Amino acid sequence: MNRFTEVDARAGEPDSGTGRARGAAAAGADNAPPTGSGSRRVPFSRPSIGEAEKEAVLRVLDSGWLTTGEEAAAFEREFAGAVGARHACAVNSATAGLHLALEAAGVQAGDRVAVPTYTFAATAEVVRYLGADPLFVDSMPDSPNLSVAELQAALAGPAAGAPPKAIVPVHLCGLPCDVAPITELAEAIGATLVEDAAHAFPAELSDGSPVGSRGTAVFSFYATKPITTGEGGMVVTDREQIAERMRVMRLHGIDRPIWNRYHGIGTPWEYDVVAPGFKYNMPDILAAVGRVQLGRAETFRRRRVEAAHDYLRLLSDLAEVRLPNDNPGHAWHLFCIRVPAEFRDPIIEGLAVRGIGASVHYRPLHMMSYYRKHYSLSNRDFPHATERFRETISLPLHPELDSADRLYVVESLKQTITECRRGSR
Repeated sequence: MNRFTEVDARAGEPDSGTGRARGAAAAGADNAPPTGSGSRRVPFSRPSIGEAEKEAVLRVLDSGWLTTGEEAAAFEREFAGAVGARHACAVNSATAGLHLALEAAGVQAGDRVAVPTYTFAATAEVVRYLGADPLFVDSMPDSPNLSVAELQAALAGPAAGAPPKAIVPVHLCGLPCDVAPITELAEAIGATLVEDAAHAFPAELSDGSPVGSRGTAVFSFYATKPITTGEGGMVVTDREQIAERMRVMRLHGIDRPIWNRYHGIGTPWEYDVVAPGFKYNMPDILAAVGRVQLGRAETFRRRRVEAAHDYLRLLSDLAEVRLPNDNPGHAWHLFCIRVPAEFRDPIIEGLAVRGIGASVHYRPLHMMSYYRKHYSLSNRDFPHATERFRETISLPLHPELDSADRLYVVESLKQTITECRRGSR
C-alpha cells in the first residue's frame, strides 16, 4: 500500500483500558502468584497520539471555527484519495454512517436488510432505526465473516419472504470479506451493498484493491480503531446520488452546508430543510486529528501486521489454540484466537491477573435478548457464530504493542493454558 503518506511520530501515553479479572483465576497447583503478576500492564487497546495530533487540535481551536468546515472537507478529500473512492462523507460515528448509507439507499419501514449475526450491535440497530427488519446470517465455519452459502440459504428458505433491500457484509477484525460473490448476489436480487468496514482500514480485497474503492463502505474512527478521531466515521461511495443524499441528511436535512452558509455568497439564514435529517456531522476538531492519523495509517498497519505475525509464530505450537486466518490484505484490527470453550473465561481471567487486557469479539446478535425475542431466534439456527463466540478470545493488538509486550502476552497465555489443563484433569 503506497497510498498513504507516512508520518512516523510515536508517542507514549499512560496505559488505559487494561482488563481486570472478573474473578480469581487459578494460580497453579502450588498457589504461587502468576509470573509477572502485578509487575506489568499490557492494555487491550491504546491509541497512538503524538504531538502532531495535539498541534492539529490547537490549530483548529485558534482558528475560531470548531464545527464542520475546511478541516472536515479536507479530511474527506484525503480519505477518498487514500481508498480510491469518488466521494467521502465525514460523520460523527460509523453507526451514523451506516444509518445514512442505508437511508440513502432507500431502505424504509417494512424492508429487510441482510446482516451477519456475528457483528457489533450497530450493524443491525441502524436497520431498526429505519423501521426495517434485519435478516440474520451465520458466519463461515473457518472465518468470522458472513457466509455466502448461508446467505443464499436464508434467501431461499421457507421463511425467505421478499428479497432484502440491502446487504451489509462486515470485514470483521480487519479481515476482508470475499465481496465478489456477495456483490453478484446483491445485483441478482436488486439489493444495495453497504460494506461495514469499521475494522478494515487500510485493508485490501483479494484483487488488491482497497476496501472502500468500489460501491459504498463505512469506516469507524472510534478510539480503538486502526485510526482514530476519538469518535467519528467516514462513508465512501462511488454513487453520486447516495453521496448527495448523505451530505444533506447528516445535518438536519438542510440544503446548504454550514461552512458555505457563513463563508459563501448570500445570507446564512437563507436555507431550506428538504427532509427531516439527522445531526451526524463531524466537527473540524475531530477531522484535524483524523487527517494526522490518516498520514500515519500505513505505519500503524505495519506495526499491527508485525505484532500479528509474531503471535502467529509464537503460538503455533499450542494444541489448544486455533489461530486466525492470515491474509495479505488483512488490516489486523483484532487478533482473535479460539480455545476450548471451557477454557475461554478462565484464560481471560488469568491474563487479567497478569495485567493483560483481553476481550471477546463478539457475542452474536441472535443471542442478544432484543433480537432473540423479537425475531424468535435460536442458537441452533446459527451454529458457526454460536460456537465461535464460545471459543473466542481477542488478544491485545495495537501499534504501541512492542516485542516485549507481545512475548509477555504469549508467555502468560501459555501459563494460563497450563493451569486450565491441570484444572480439567
